[in-house]
Amino acid sequence: MTLNTSNEFLPKVERPSRYLGGELGAVCKDPATVDISMALAFPDVYEIGMSHLGLAVLYQLLNDIDWIAAERVYSPWPDLETQLRASGDVLRALESERPLRDFDIIGFTLQYELSYTNILTILDLAGIPRRRDRRFADLPLIVAGGPCAFNPEPLADFCDCFIIGDGEEAVVELCSAVRESRRIGEGRGALLTRLSRIEGCYVPELFAVSFGASGQQTAITPLRDDYRQVRRRFLADLENAPWPTRPVVPFTAAVHDRVAIEIARGCTRGCRFCQAGYIYRPVRERSPERITQLANAALHNSGHCELSLLSLSSGDYSSIEALLHGLMDRYRHERVAVSLPSLRVGSLTPELMEEIKKVRKTGFTLAPEAGSERLRQVINKGISAADLVTATSAAYQLGWRTIKLYFMLGLPTETDADLDAIIALSAQVKRSGKGTAGGADANVAVSTFVPKPHTPFQWEAQLDVAETIRRQRYVRDGLRNKKLRLKWHEAEMSFLEGVFARGDRRLAAVLERAVDLGCRFDGWRDHFRFDLWQQAFTEVGIDAAFYLRQRDEDEVLPWDHIDCGIPKAFLLDERHKAFALEYTPDCRGGVCSGCGVCDFETLRMRLVENFELSAPPEQPVLPVLVDGEEERHKVRLRLAKRGKARFVGHLEFMTAIHRAARRSGLPVRFSQGFHPAPRISFGDALSLGIESEAELIDFELTEERTPQCVATALGAQLPPGFHVLDAQALAPGAPSPGAAIVASVYEVTLAAPATGLAERVAAFVAATTVEVDRPKKQGTVRVDIRPAVMAIDVTAGRLRLTLRKGSPLVLLAHLFGLELEDARRLPICKVDIILND
Repeated sequence: MTLNTSNEFLPKVERPSRYLGGELGAVCKDPATVDISMALAFPDVYEIGMSHLGLAVLYQLLNDIDWIAAERVYSPWPDLETQLRASGDVLRALESERPLRDFDIIGFTLQYELSYTNILTILDLAGIPRRRDRRFADLPLIVAGGPCAFNPEPLADFCDCFIIGDGEEAVVELCSAVRESRRIGEGRGALLTRLSRIEGCYVPELFAVSFGASGQQTAITPLRDDYRQVRRRFLADLENAPWPTRPVVPFTAAVHDRVAIEIARGCTRGCRFCQAGYIYRPVRERSPERITQLANAALHNSGHCELSLLSLSSGDYSSIEALLHGLMDRYRHERVAVSLPSLRVGSLTPELMEEIKKVRKTGFTLAPEAGSERLRQVINKGISAADLVTATSAAYQLGWRTIKLYFMLGLPTETDADLDAIIALSAQVKRSGKGTAGGADANVAVSTFVPKPHTPFQWEAQLDVAETIRRQRYVRDGLRNKKLRLKWHEAEMSFLEGVFARGDRRLAAVLERAVDLGCRFDGWRDHFRFDLWQQAFTEVGIDAAFYLRQRDEDEVLPWDHIDCGIPKAFLLDERHKAFALEYTPDCRGGVCSGCGVCDFETLRMRLVENFELSAPPEQPVLPVLVDGEEERHKVRLRLAKRGKARFVGHLEFMTAIHRAARRSGLPVRFSQGFHPAPRISFGDALSLGIESEAELIDFELTEERTPQCVATALGAQLPPGFHVLDAQALAPGAPSPGAAIVASVYEVTLAAPATGLAERVAAFVAATTVEVDRPKKQGTVRVDIRPAVMAIDVTAGRLRLTLRKGSPLVLLAHLFGLELEDARRLPICKVDIILND
């Protein structure tokens, strides 16, 4: 007997759909037809990375250029890493399965400091030396960008260059530079010099750093007179900026599984702790008409049923009420929900809350950040307790049952009195819902303040672990007395985030040692190993707490050579105003704050002036009613799952079909009630790793369609590996696939005769009971598998099983003497089904 060795790792990992590729919207170009290939690397697991919109923007942008091929790679979960290391195989891109080291460029997205170990792990698994000075010219150029790149120094020894700021234009210029350099045969040094001429491109090799006896950085020395500082790259106009209208639609559920449209970039509220509020200035808005065009295309091409309007504060978008109302009117009949994930107390008008209520019926989240009025003045939050309570009272009255409140611990000048204010304000919020229908509750969450570069608080101290835990417990106990719950972020994780957020190049050695000790997925609570990090710092001889100290105002900061567009003098002035409790108003109101980011010509605030949306398309004709009910038509399809599609789980398969049905435009009937669902019925779950030629799906329609029409429409929208084989019309009251199937028939292809198989089959058929151990999450259970088996037939090169119910894997493991996971590697196919007469 020979096991199926294609995709041999997939049966052995927890969620194989992370590694399949071939999703709808994925692009796979022939490397021979392009000049530059770039692997877009996200240093976290697939379902996190698939929710990151920056990577999605670059993926479509680059693949729309005929001479560039962009592919994706995500951090493999530890189970796959173990398999790769044991086998000696290398990490490959999803689309073409090419080894990463064969690409011209690998571009990492830097969203979170605790993902840095995953970057080194990806390089290790790709067979690429970690440090840039050990890589030869024939290896990929390692590039990184994203918010964490505004202090690139902890990764400066690993990356050849960084893109600072908006990447849409810069990444194309980078690819063009690499293309030209390769054409004329330049060496790596000449290439880096060429890249340094791109605005926003930081080449660490062209700067030297030095440190004093106290441990402080004393200098950042440019090695070229014409390259002394790197100014952030700006995208002047968001209106015509690229956006993914053909999104890659994952098989597995992503963290944010929806269409998202960036309605604005930048924020000028001026919260002094918020890095995004400074590094993404100025505010640039998309017009309602453009937002609608992008949303229409992305919804049509993806099959998603939720549209999310994104910005740092969506409620600040000019006339957000008109936009939200217009989009909801447009999509209501398509059953597409419209949501605003980022809301600010100061932007919540009664009209906006009324609109939000129509689509948001669960939690309502607000972020006061600080409990006391004084501390909110320090951070320039610009809202009062009265503003907050007015908003929460209105939310409770509109029907929300739970308010979620987010605060920060350890903000500059915070005392226990400010912690008491968090407790009191949270209780006040809960009381604001007293007497409303259904009761009122509030959940409170706190995170630890981490000073970030390029903010007025970049000089401040961060709490150590012990003090963070003390304050968390103080707030927890106080809230418990008010019958409120608290969630918090682990103190040790915040500590490490703070170290790398304001770290320097010396941390490279610590990072390498932590990876060697086994640190991975540090942003995941179940994988974070603070003890290993402590060991790494000790072995390298670096005091981690040194990086959490308060910085002197005249001290050289590791990121001083990175120009975010806002002068250091402005940030210092804001720091002084914080301690004087002085408020800096939002310059959207017309008074310039003098932050220095705008040139008032090309680079300036761009706010929407025309708030009107064009009239929505004509609404669909209402379904025909028969005796007071919708007309009902039923069509049954028979589908195949082949190749890699066999590793798509049952719930993932159902989601793929639902999305395909939406894209097809079929008039699928929906259930009634609070959460209408499409009336699509499936058969029993097929075990992961088994191919099928006999998956039944029933569709209820509100309009009559021929079976062939339904099959053609759905088949055109299916991802690779799924095929419609047959279609037939059914009576509306016909039993569902699960009720109609009497038995399923499976075949196993035998590449060579299996010794003793015929005897084991004969013994099984002759037995009245066959008990085996079946694995469960909590251990194993003893089960009798004989009653489920109707027939077993062994012929030359084939084993055929007919089962009344259940998976064939346990039976095959018994017959072949295999472990269950090894049985999953057999070439098994569900070839037929037996239906009720």
